[in-house]
Amino acid sequence: MLVPAYRCADYIADTLRSLQAQTMPDWEAIVVDDGSPDDLAGAMAPFSGDARIRLLRTTNAGVSAARNRALADARAPLIALLDGDDRYTPDYLAEMTRAIAVEPDVGFVTCDATFFGNARLEGVRFSAVSPQVPPVTLDRVLGRQFNVFTACLLLATALQDVGGWSVDLRSAEDLDLWIRLLERGWRCSLVPHTLHHYRRRPDSLSSARLPLLHAAARVYDNAIERLVDRPERRTAQTMRATIEAEIAFERGEALVLAGDVRAGLRELRRALPRTATPAWRVALIAMRIAPFAAPRFMRWRMEAALHG
Repeated sequence: MLVPAYRCADYIADTLRSLQAQTMPDWEAIVVDDGSPDDLAGAMAPFSGDARIRLLRTTNAGVSAARNRALADARAPLIALLDGDDRYTPDYLAEMTRAIAVEPDVGFVTCDATFFGNARLEGVRFSAVSPQVPPVTLDRVLGRQFNVFTACLLLATALQDVGGWSVDLRSAEDLDLWIRLLERGWRCSLVPHTLHHYRRRPDSLSSARLPLLHAAARVYDNAIERLVDRPERRTAQTMRATIEAEIAFERGEALVLAGDVRAGLRELRRALPRTATPAWRVALIAMRIAPFAAPRFMRWRMEAALHG
């Protein structure tokens, strides 16, 4: 399994203990220290007696480069993904390995997960936030009707077929990989069980929404370019327009909160066609009538969203 780690010294022991607790004991784990500023090697010292666990050190180049580096060093025909601050349930490897062996054209298998580390999301299932309704097709993954959870088990040959992860992406790299695998004809199947504990912490990459949206826009731009003669291109174009509206919304919100209400409202109006509910349209009209109240309203909205 590939375990990229950056600022994970406080969590890596928990992660590695979840590997040692697997009911399927035949595995190797390659932990990649992606130029992390903390003492990852020191945190891993208690596991030095386990020959299944190896540590590679690289300069910081992002998760895609770290995974590609580990993939090049891996010896197993099956590749499991695990971030350095997450955990598997004890039956993850056994269930996922069994699922990928069922059909020869299945190139990767995904599962469900539960969030932890964030009070608002504690115990919530990934599928409750990001739908996982089969079948898993390219069109449904592009349209986010089916969301592939990142802790997949993949054939090494499938990863090699598409050239691994795109190193020019610092986020949304997994979505890009799933799309390229499905484009190449590799099938994905779902194990509908929670086999992974997904940590959400304030400094995690997935908490930076605007950079993630920009990265997702690049993923869809690339897909649109590749899918010229395929019917799924229309779905990619629709999603790209939705992402652009979400980017405008995030920019508008930031501008309003920074005090540039006029520019912020202009961006928020750009977001209206794809992101607004009727209630939000009314709120936007109210902010245009009383712009002095707009920053207060946006702070209230953010606070309400944070506490769910």
